[in-house]
Amino acid sequence: MLPRVIDSLSFLYLDVVRVHQDDTGVCAEVTTEKRGNETVYLPTAALACVLLGPGTSITAPALATFARHGTTVLVTGMAGVRCYAATVPGTLTTTWLEHQARAWADDTRRLAVATAMYEHRFGPGQAPPEATLQQLRGLEGQRVKALYKLLAQQHRIGRFRRSYDPDSWDTQDPVNLALSAANTCLYGIVHAAIVALGCSPALGFVHSGNQQAFVYDIADLYKAELTIPLAFSLNASTHPEGEARRSFRNGLRLFRLMPRIVRDLQTLLAPDGTHPDPDEDLDEQLIDLWDPVTGTLPGGTNHAHDESP
Repeated sequence: MLPRVIDSLSFLYLDVVRVHQDDTGVCAEVTTEKRGNETVYLPTAALACVLLGPGTSITAPALATFARHGTTVLVTGMAGVRCYAATVPGTLTTTWLEHQARAWADDTRRLAVATAMYEHRFGPGQAPPEATLQQLRGLEGQRVKALYKLLAQQHRIGRFRRSYDPDSWDTQDPVNLALSAANTCLYGIVHAAIVALGCSPALGFVHSGNQQAFVYDIADLYKAELTIPLAFSLNASTHPEGEARRSFRNGLRLFRLMPRIVRDLQTLLAPDGTHPDPDEDLDEQLIDLWDPVTGTLPGGTNHAHDESP
């Protein structure tokens, strides 16, 4: 791919700007009271993903340029929180989607990925040998419950029980409200990273039956570090949802978390290190053909047998 998702310029967040194409390239028109109108040109070839926040408009020619350069465009909430829609360029490699699909379709490999996720959260060697998925879920529940108890003691809020009830939203305690709001923010950022890598948000290894199943899988890797402590710190807040979103947005190093998510995804889906070549020029390649015996075959070739005498 031209851009590598893990590069420092992989992700660019824009809000309250107009993005359009001119004779020079793709630019963002920024208007401020102090500096008036400014034009900022975007390094489209160096960007793996552009996040368009509230107040942003973009023209069709600019979108076409992003697509030609292999840049994923996401429509998000403020500061990248919540992903509402995504455009995936046709030149985006399917290598990571294929890794994901193969591991997901094989029960043994699917369990291995789920086990790796558990050990990513709680440490190497924490999963018992040959543990079933049911056992992993039980162990996870025990660990999370212990974390809730520890944080509740630290913040002196008494007994805490995790509850998510949309039908009785306003009756929930501040910690539950803050945790639900912060988790929603985390889901959006994880969704953006998954789409930018070319994976499917729907093919989960622990969660299933939902278009966001893989998002929930990956987000769980970071909740104990990011959202759960934040929610407990807001136990006395009168507006826990809004404060959780603002605190998460202000405290989160968005451009550090996303590359971290990408590295974790790559390690989970290809633990043997078989990663795609970042210098590979996909624009010069034709699409390959699949063969169950020989593997991939070159496209753009007539594979009919020569029956001439």
